[in-house]
Amino acid sequence: MGDSIIVALIGLAGSGLGSILGVLVSSKLTTYRVEQLEKQVAKHNNLIERTYRLEERTELQEEKIKVANHRIDDLERKVET
Repeated sequence: MGDSIIVALIGLAGSGLGSILGVLVSSKLTTYRVEQLEKQVAKHNNLIERTYRLEERTELQEEKIKVANHRIDDLERKVET
């Protein structure tokens, strides 16, 4: 009976150690994947910010073009008269 208890304890220790190592490896993998996702989100957010800045620049350039076109029209009217 003593041998079976020793074998059971060894099995218990092995199962416990295996479970603990499995949890640690899973935790490391989860942490790694979260870090990778954070990097991708940061890149995406940077892209969004750049897009907003480009849209603002585009609106400003369009406004400048409108003003320039009005000035050209005014000058053309003055030259015609």
